Amino acid sequence: MNLDFVASVLKIVLIDLALAGDNALVIALAVRTLPKRQQFLGRIWGTAGAVGLRLFFIFIISYLLGIPLLQAVGGLLLIWIAVKLVRQADAGGGEGHVRQGTTLLEAIWIILVADVVMSLDNVIGVAGAAEGDMRLVVFGIGLSIPIVVWGSGVLATLMNRYPWIILIAGGILGEVAGKMLVHDHFVVSRLGDVPDVVEWTLRLGLAGVIVLIGWLTARRRASAAGGVAAAE
Repeated sequence: MNLDFVASVLKIVLIDLALAGDNALVIALAVRTLPKRQQFLGRIWGTAGAVGLRLFFIFIISYLLGIPLLQAVGGLLLIWIAVKLVRQADAGGGEGHVRQGTTLLEAIWIILVADVVMSLDNVIGVAGAAEGDMRLVVFGIGLSIPIVVWGSGVLATLMNRYPWIILIAGGILGEVAGKMLVHDHFVVSRLGDVPDVVEWTLRLGLAGVIVLIGWLTARRRASAAGGVAAAE
């Protein structure tokens, strides 16, 4: 337990706290339509699978980083996931209703796919701070479990109480996707560093589009529900 080891532990704690939030956000969005017990199971199994994938990534991270357009493709996939999740907002009926097509297995699948896309920054950060010490790597990945599980539980509860949080969460995922697109290794090697104004225009633009899609979807459903109520 020398000072370098302690410093590395502290770095990993800060990295996990800073980078686990977007993963918790995806999990909260994916499970919020499920009954309480299935929400808990979805968070546990989704996080367990994601942690397993992260440990796998640690061993092949240098190879993954060399794949052209990997991050860009991941960003596009994340946009699709964000749109899918915000379009679920307010799709259900009464309290405790499970939305059509939304199951525990589907939620776990969304969590795993999204975490594969979004965990590269976390894995790279932990691997860099650990400097090859596998004890620190395992500690860093293990620490992300309670952060993500607890954080996603709180977020899912808040989303069910305040549906507008879902739109904000979707917008955040869009912003993360934009960042992944402009920082892809292949894109940077071909186009160079993207100017800040272009990068932030893309990131905020994607966030705004996803929020708009979610808002329009909720508004259309509300209008349709109002028409059905009036007909009855």
